[in-house]
Amino acid sequence: MDVLEALRAESGVVAVVGAGGKKTTLYALAARAARDRSLRAVVTATVRIPIFDRHVEEVVVTDDPVAALERADAWPLGVVPEREGEDRYAGYDPEIVDDIAAAGVADLVLVKADGARTREFKAPNEREPQLPDHVDTVVPIASVQAVGKPLSADHVHRPERVAAITGLDRGDAIGPEDVARVIASEHGGLTAVPDGATVVPLLNKVDDAEMRDVAEDIGRELLERAPVVTRVVSARMLADDPVVDVFER
Repeated sequence: MDVLEALRAESGVVAVVGAGGKKTTLYALAARAARDRSLRAVVTATVRIPIFDRHVEEVVVTDDPVAALERADAWPLGVVPEREGEDRYAGYDPEIVDDIAAAGVADLVLVKADGARTREFKAPNEREPQLPDHVDTVVPIASVQAVGKPLSADHVHRPERVAAITGLDRGDAIGPEDVARVIASEHGGLTAVPDGATVVPLLNKVDDAEMRDVAEDIGRELLERAPVVTRVVSARMLADDPVVDVFER
Protein backbone atom coordinates (compact mmCIF):
# COMPACT_ATOMS: atom_id res chain seq x y z
CA MET A 1 0.00 0.00 0.00
CA ASP A 2 1.21 3.51 -0.79
CA VAL A 3 2.53 5.22 2.35
CA LEU A 4 0.30 8.28 1.91
CA GLU A 5 -2.77 6.08 1.70
CA ALA A 6 -1.62 3.83 4.53
CA LEU A 7 -1.12 6.73 6.94
CA ARG A 8 -4.21 8.57 5.68
CA ALA A 9 -1.92 11.43 4.81
CA GLU A 10 -3.16 12.22 1.32
CA SER A 11 -4.44 15.70 2.19
CA GLY A 12 -5.15 18.11 5.03
CA VAL A 13 -3.06 18.63 8.17
CA VAL A 14 -1.03 15.62 9.28
CA ALA A 15 0.86 15.85 12.58
CA VAL A 16 3.54 13.40 13.68
CA VAL A 17 4.24 12.81 17.37
CA GLY A 18 6.16 10.27 19.44
CA ALA A 19 9.67 8.98 18.79
CA GLY A 20 11.66 6.83 16.44
CA GLY A 21 11.16 8.42 13.04
CA LYS A 22 9.11 11.62 13.04
CA LYS A 23 11.41 13.62 10.80
CA THR A 24 12.06 10.71 8.45
CA THR A 25 8.32 10.23 8.12
CA LEU A 26 7.67 13.91 7.39
CA TYR A 27 10.30 14.03 4.68
CA ALA A 28 9.23 10.74 3.11
CA LEU A 29 5.60 11.83 2.97
CA ALA A 30 6.52 15.21 1.51
CA ALA A 31 8.70 13.68 -1.18
CA ARG A 32 6.12 11.05 -2.09
CA ALA A 33 3.33 13.65 -2.25
CA ALA A 34 5.28 15.86 -4.62
CA ARG A 35 6.78 13.09 -6.75
CA ASP A 36 3.96 10.58 -7.11
CA ARG A 37 0.85 12.68 -6.58
CA SER A 38 1.93 16.16 -7.71
CA LEU A 39 0.54 17.46 -4.44
CA ARG A 40 1.62 20.77 -2.95
CA ALA A 41 3.12 19.60 0.32
CA VAL A 42 4.38 21.81 3.14
CA VAL A 43 6.72 20.75 5.94
CA THR A 44 6.58 22.78 9.13
CA ALA A 45 6.61 22.40 12.92
CA THR A 46 5.04 23.63 16.12
CA VAL A 47 8.22 22.73 18.05
CA ARG A 48 11.92 22.96 17.26
CA ILE A 49 13.02 21.03 14.20
CA PRO A 50 16.55 20.31 12.96
CA ILE A 51 17.66 22.02 9.76
CA PHE A 52 15.90 20.17 6.93
CA ASP A 53 16.69 22.17 3.80
CA ARG A 54 17.99 19.19 1.85
CA HIS A 55 14.69 17.36 2.27
CA VAL A 56 12.54 19.99 0.52
CA GLU A 57 12.83 22.26 -2.50
CA GLU A 58 13.24 25.34 -0.30
CA VAL A 59 12.87 26.44 3.31
CA VAL A 60 11.41 29.91 3.81
CA VAL A 61 12.02 31.59 7.16
CA THR A 62 9.07 33.89 7.59
CA ASP A 63 6.48 35.38 9.93
CA ASP A 64 3.96 35.18 7.06
CA PRO A 65 3.95 31.57 5.87
CA VAL A 66 0.71 31.96 3.93
CA ALA A 67 2.29 34.63 1.73
CA ALA A 68 5.32 32.37 1.23
CA LEU A 69 3.07 29.57 0.05
CA GLU A 70 1.24 31.87 -2.34
CA ARG A 71 4.57 32.79 -3.95
CA ALA A 72 5.89 29.22 -4.10
CA ASP A 73 6.61 27.62 -7.45
CA ALA A 74 8.34 24.44 -6.26
CA TRP A 75 7.16 21.77 -3.82
CA PRO A 76 7.58 20.41 -1.17
CA LEU A 77 8.18 23.68 0.64
CA GLY A 78 9.39 24.17 4.21
CA VAL A 79 8.17 27.13 6.26
CA VAL A 80 9.48 28.10 9.70
CA PRO A 81 9.43 31.30 11.78
CA GLU A 82 13.14 31.60 12.63
CA ARG A 83 16.46 29.83 12.84
CA GLU A 84 17.80 28.95 16.29
CA GLY A 85 21.56 28.60 16.12
CA GLU A 86 23.35 26.46 13.57
CA ASP A 87 21.37 23.28 13.83
CA ARG A 88 17.64 23.93 14.13
CA TYR A 89 14.62 26.04 13.34
CA ALA A 90 11.92 27.20 15.73
CA GLY A 91 8.31 26.15 15.26
CA TYR A 92 5.14 28.16 14.76
CA ASP A 93 2.33 28.48 17.26
CA PRO A 94 -0.33 25.89 16.39
CA GLU A 95 -2.72 28.69 15.43
CA ILE A 96 -0.39 29.70 12.60
CA VAL A 97 -0.49 26.16 11.22
CA ASP A 98 -4.28 26.38 11.29
CA ASP A 99 -3.96 29.57 9.22
CA ILE A 100 -1.67 27.78 6.74
CA ALA A 101 -4.26 25.05 6.29
CA ALA A 102 -7.19 27.46 6.07
CA ALA A 103 -5.50 29.42 3.28
CA GLY A 104 -6.04 26.46 0.96
CA VAL A 105 -2.78 26.91 -0.96
CA ALA A 106 -1.22 23.61 0.15
CA ASP A 107 -2.81 20.22 -0.42
CA LEU A 108 -0.93 18.63 2.46
CA VAL A 109 0.49 20.28 5.60
CA LEU A 110 2.97 18.06 7.44
CA VAL A 111 3.74 19.06 11.03
CA LYS A 112 6.32 17.95 13.58
CA ALA A 113 4.39 18.46 16.81
CA ASP A 114 6.72 17.27 19.58
CA GLY A 115 10.32 16.30 20.27
CA ALA A 116 12.11 13.13 21.37
CA ARG A 117 15.88 13.85 21.28
CA THR A 118 16.50 10.99 18.83
CA ARG A 119 15.21 8.31 21.23
CA GLU A 120 13.21 5.29 20.07
CA PHE A 121 10.15 5.71 22.29
CA LYS A 122 8.52 8.35 24.46
CA ALA A 123 5.53 9.61 26.37
CA PRO A 124 4.74 13.34 26.33
CA ASN A 125 4.90 15.83 29.16
CA GLU A 126 2.15 18.28 30.07
CA ARG A 127 3.18 20.75 27.34
CA GLU A 128 3.14 18.20 24.53
CA PRO A 129 2.16 17.71 21.82
CA GLN A 130 1.56 21.08 20.20
CA LEU A 131 -1.26 20.10 17.86
CA PRO A 132 -3.18 22.49 15.61
CA ASP A 133 -6.89 22.62 16.41
CA HIS A 134 -7.81 21.53 12.91
CA VAL A 135 -5.43 18.59 12.51
CA ASP A 136 -6.94 15.92 10.26
CA THR A 137 -4.60 13.00 11.00
CA VAL A 138 -2.32 12.36 13.97
CA VAL A 139 0.45 9.79 13.52
CA PRO A 140 1.87 8.60 16.87
CA ILE A 141 5.23 6.96 16.12
CA ALA A 142 7.30 4.43 18.04
CA SER A 143 10.33 2.44 16.97
CA VAL A 144 9.99 -1.32 17.33
CA GLN A 145 13.70 -1.25 18.18
CA ALA A 146 12.67 -0.08 21.68
CA VAL A 147 11.28 -3.52 22.47
CA GLY A 148 13.69 -5.53 24.59
CA LYS A 149 15.62 -2.43 25.60
CA PRO A 150 15.70 -1.32 29.25
CA LEU A 151 13.49 1.56 30.27
CA SER A 152 16.15 4.24 30.54
CA ALA A 153 17.03 7.64 29.16
CA ASP A 154 19.42 5.97 26.73
CA HIS A 155 16.49 4.63 24.71
CA VAL A 156 13.39 6.46 25.94
CA HIS A 157 12.55 10.15 26.06
CA ARG A 158 10.81 10.94 29.36
CA PRO A 159 11.15 7.41 30.80
CA GLU A 160 9.37 8.48 33.97
CA ARG A 161 6.26 9.18 31.89
CA VAL A 162 6.46 5.79 30.23
CA ALA A 163 6.86 4.21 33.67
CA ALA A 164 3.74 5.97 34.94
CA ILE A 165 1.65 4.60 32.06
CA THR A 166 3.05 1.08 31.90
CA GLY A 167 3.93 0.30 35.52
CA LEU A 168 7.48 -0.57 34.48
CA ASP A 169 10.39 0.25 36.76
CA ARG A 170 13.55 1.91 35.51
CA GLY A 171 15.74 -0.74 33.92
CA ASP A 172 12.89 -3.15 33.15
CA ALA A 173 12.80 -4.51 29.61
CA ILE A 174 10.20 -2.85 27.37
CA GLY A 175 7.71 -5.31 25.90
CA PRO A 176 5.39 -5.03 22.90
CA GLU A 177 2.45 -4.56 25.26
CA ASP A 178 4.20 -1.59 26.88
CA VAL A 179 4.60 0.16 23.55
CA ALA A 180 0.94 -0.49 22.75
CA ARG A 181 -0.15 0.72 26.18
CA VAL A 182 1.68 4.03 25.80
CA ILE A 183 0.49 4.74 22.26
CA ALA A 184 -3.10 3.89 23.25
CA SER A 185 -3.04 6.11 26.34
CA GLU A 186 -4.61 9.55 26.62
CA HIS A 187 -1.40 10.41 28.48
CA GLY A 188 0.68 8.94 25.67
CA GLY A 189 0.11 8.75 21.94
CA LEU A 190 -3.47 10.01 22.15
CA THR A 191 -2.68 13.09 24.22
CA ALA A 192 -4.56 16.21 23.06
CA VAL A 193 -5.90 14.57 19.89
CA PRO A 194 -8.96 16.62 18.90
CA ASP A 195 -12.35 14.98 18.50
CA GLY A 196 -12.84 13.89 14.93
CA ALA A 197 -9.15 13.57 14.06
CA THR A 198 -8.00 10.29 12.53
CA VAL A 199 -5.27 8.47 14.47
CA VAL A 200 -2.93 6.12 12.59
CA PRO A 201 -0.07 4.79 14.75
CA LEU A 202 3.18 4.08 12.91
CA LEU A 203 5.58 1.37 14.12
CA ASN A 204 8.87 2.25 12.50
CA LYS A 205 12.27 0.59 11.94
CA VAL A 206 10.83 -2.80 11.04
CA ASP A 207 14.14 -3.94 9.58
CA ASP A 208 13.82 -7.74 9.63
CA ALA A 209 11.45 -10.67 10.19
CA GLU A 210 11.90 -10.58 13.95
CA MET A 211 10.95 -6.92 14.12
CA ARG A 212 8.02 -7.60 11.82
CA ASP A 213 6.65 -10.07 14.37
CA VAL A 214 7.22 -7.53 17.15
CA ALA A 215 5.34 -4.90 15.16
CA GLU A 216 2.43 -7.27 14.66
CA ASP A 217 2.25 -7.96 18.40
CA ILE A 218 2.19 -4.22 19.11
CA GLY A 219 -0.31 -3.51 16.36
CA ARG A 220 -2.80 -6.16 17.42
CA GLU A 221 -2.57 -5.05 21.06
CA LEU A 222 -3.09 -1.44 20.03
CA LEU A 223 -6.25 -2.23 18.08
CA GLU A 224 -7.67 -3.93 21.17
CA ARG A 225 -6.73 -1.12 23.55
CA ALA A 226 -7.67 2.00 21.56
CA PRO A 227 -11.17 2.16 20.06
CA VAL A 228 -10.26 5.36 18.21
CA VAL A 229 -7.55 3.47 16.32
CA THR A 230 -8.80 1.39 13.40
CA ARG A 231 -5.50 1.02 11.54
CA VAL A 232 -1.86 0.54 12.58
CA VAL A 233 0.98 0.72 10.06
CA SER A 234 4.37 -0.93 10.40
CA ALA A 235 7.12 0.44 8.21
CA ARG A 236 10.75 0.99 7.39
CA MET A 237 10.51 4.68 6.61
CA LEU A 238 14.00 4.93 5.14
CA ALA A 239 13.08 2.41 2.41
CA ASP A 240 11.87 3.40 -1.05
CA ASP A 241 8.69 1.41 -0.43
CA PRO A 242 8.31 1.90 3.32
CA VAL A 243 5.07 0.14 4.27
CA VAL A 244 5.65 -3.34 5.70
CA ASP A 245 2.21 -4.24 7.09
CA VAL A 246 -1.16 -2.62 7.72
CA PHE A 247 -3.19 -3.98 10.64
CA GLU A 248 -6.90 -3.17 10.75
CA ARG A 249 -9.97 -4.11 12.71
